[in-house]
Amino acid sequence: MMQELIIYHNGICSKSKGALELLQEQNIPHTIRWYLTDPLTKEELQKLLTKLSLKPSEIVRRNEPLFKEKFEGKEIQESEWIELLISHPELIERPIVENASMAVVARPAEKLLELL
Repeated sequence: MMQELIIYHNGICSKSKGALELLQEQNIPHTIRWYLTDPLTKEELQKLLTKLSLKPSEIVRRNEPLFKEKFEGKEIQESEWIELLISHPELIERPIVENASMAVVARPAEKLLELL
């Protein structure tokens, strides 16, 4: 039996929509987490980073206007990035898809197939 996936989804992002469409087309059981309106807690973000095997700074969207305005060129510690990503979820790279044991940044969408 296939375990259910969670997709951290932003409905206006084409990459996120593409990953969601792939899940739907393949009939892969999934739950949508609208992380902009239902932000991750610190604990959830830390668990997700562990599953991704990434540091907080490695999931920051550096092309996001907020990043360019406030954070570009600044020295920011990994522990500070955790707090910034919680308070500014739009800075989190998307889409992220996770299962019980691991997670991937699904760019391109086909990367989520690594979880199956």
